[in-house]
Amino acid sequence: MLNQLRLKIRLLPLAVGAALLLQGGSAAALNLVQAYEAALKNDPAYRSAFYANESGKENRVLGRAALLPTVTGSYSASRNNLRDEVNNRSTEQSYISRSAVLQVRQPLVSVDAYARYKLGNAQSEYAAAQFDSQGQEVILRVTGAYLDVLLRQDQLALAKAERDMYAEQRKVNDLLLSKGEGTRTDALETQSRLDLAEAQVLEAQDNLTNAKDTLAGVIGGEVGELDELRPGFRPAPAEVQSYDVWKQTALDNNPDLKTLRYGVEIARQEITRARAGHTPRLDLVGTLQKSDSDTTNTINRRQNLSSVGIQLNVPLYAGGSVSAQSRQAVANRSKAEEDLQVQTDKVLIELRKDYNILVSSVARIDALIKAVDSARLLITATEQSIKGGVRINLDLLVAQRQLHTAQRDLAQARYNYMLSSLRLRSAAGTLSGDDVRLLAAHFE
Repeated sequence: MLNQLRLKIRLLPLAVGAALLLQGGSAAALNLVQAYEAALKNDPAYRSAFYANESGKENRVLGRAALLPTVTGSYSASRNNLRDEVNNRSTEQSYISRSAVLQVRQPLVSVDAYARYKLGNAQSEYAAAQFDSQGQEVILRVTGAYLDVLLRQDQLALAKAERDMYAEQRKVNDLLLSKGEGTRTDALETQSRLDLAEAQVLEAQDNLTNAKDTLAGVIGGEVGELDELRPGFRPAPAEVQSYDVWKQTALDNNPDLKTLRYGVEIARQEITRARAGHTPRLDLVGTLQKSDSDTTNTINRRQNLSSVGIQLNVPLYAGGSVSAQSRQAVANRSKAEEDLQVQTDKVLIELRKDYNILVSSVARIDALIKAVDSARLLITATEQSIKGGVRINLDLLVAQRQLHTAQRDLAQARYNYMLSSLRLRSAAGTLSGDDVRLLAAHFE
């Protein structure tokens, strides 16, 4: 009987690994690519950015329209009653007058029109860069939420395995105590650990529920089973590119920086547009007019008039609004430039942090794998020492706790590696759906 009890103690640590293996993915599990595609359809932040980009595309057309001709047409018709008095004699006449005018106006020299054209292009590029940024952001958001659910599942499985281990250990302690081969101190130590483990299971369940709710909000649907990381995952060697290469790529391609650079360009064109209030405008104007009884002198006469000429408009004074708008636009440009510098510093700080994490992750994960193996060996050695009377029950509980901690840290390190890899590409402006598909290949 005693040998059977010792065998149970020896097999207790294996419950941890078994609990994780039971979490294996099923055929109906939601994989990472499916979650990403669902987010593209349902994530409100991404959909908002999509429509903002669709709206922003029209700014290019609106800006170009300022350089193109405008065509206007008008038509009027009216009934007129004329009374004419000459030498105390009056005559009355009733007639209908009609007039149709078609006019074409083409800007020849217009600083305002050219500024509007450049402004429209910059606004369209600004919207496109914002959409690109949101496209990369949704990848990080859905992947982060997906991996967070997996991490919470791992933590729950470990918490349950630890609780079950302590529950089994308590049975062993109680049985040994009833046979006079154990101590009440061992039983109390195990009970204390069991009570704490029960609380940790409840906390882990709440954390898993919250993580699933977060993922559901991103993909727009309920979250069931997820594909899980393949057993024995080891990251590929760290990126061979140096930090300076990543830095230059980020400065050139980061969508947030591109957005703010277009913001600076928009501010510059606003300055030009404001100052255009002091510049003359020259237009080519063509007019075609047809009239019937247009005046009292042309009653019952039809006239056709066509003309082509130029029109010069010179602004003289607008109450000081042009100067005020110009100063305001200059201030806005300075603000846009400072905002760009702030974001540049932020991007480079995050880039350095993610690069360092990525470089160190390979060695960290290898070290944690060894730590898990060592923790298992420590449990075996502790059990043997307990048999020899060198160690006590508390030593075994400490060793088992060490195994759980190492397994939790290993899972978290693997997920952090994946997220850091995506964040690094996002900061460099190269993150795309292909990266999601490559990452999804590590899950099953």
